[in-house]
Amino acid sequence: MPVIAGIDYSLTSPAICVFDTEKGGFSYNNTTMYFRSNLSRFEMFREGNLHGSNHSDFKSDMDRYDGISDWAVKILNEHRVVQVYLEGYSFSSTGRVFNIAENTGILKYNMWDALINFDVIAPTTVKKFATGSGRATKEDMYNQFCIDNENVNLKEMLTPRSDKIISPLNDIVDAYYILKCGLFN
Repeated sequence: MPVIAGIDYSLTSPAICVFDTEKGGFSYNNTTMYFRSNLSRFEMFREGNLHGSNHSDFKSDMDRYDGISDWAVKILNEHRVVQVYLEGYSFSSTGRVFNIAENTGILKYNMWDALINFDVIAPTTVKKFATGSGRATKEDMYNQFCIDNENVNLKEMLTPRSDKIISPLNDIVDAYYILKCGLFN
C-alpha cells in the first residue's frame, strides 16, 4: 500500500495527512498535510509540507458538503492514495450531529465512487494509540506530537497568539495520529 492518508473530517476545519510508504519512515516531515479553515490568513497558506486553504462559498448545506468532499477527494486522487483512515464519530458529540453525519456520508460515498478504500477508527482508539489514554485532551495529543516530532513547531506556524490548542492545529495533529494509528495498529 504505497500512499495512504488519515482524515480528521469536519464541517469547519477538516485536515488530511498523506504519507507515501515508499519514501522513508513515518514522521511529520515525510508527510504532506492539508487543512481548510474559515480564517482569511489561511486562504493560501503554505509552509513546507503544510497546505491550508479556505472553504469555498456555498448556497446550501448539500453544496457545502459537496465542496468539502470535492476538496478532500481531489487531494486523495492527486496523491494516488489507495487507503484512507477516517476518524469515526464521537459518541459525545453535540450540536449539529446530523449535519456532521451527512457531511461525512458524502465523503464516504465519493471515496467509494473513486475506488479509494477506507477504514474508520474510533476517536478513543486514536487517542489511546497516540497518548496511552482514550480520554486524551487536545493538549495531550499536541504534546505527544511535539515529543514525536521535536523539530516541528506547528503551534508557532498556525496559532502563535493562542494559549490553547485550537483549529486548525488540533485537526492537523488528529489527522497525523489517525494515519499513524491506521498504519501501525
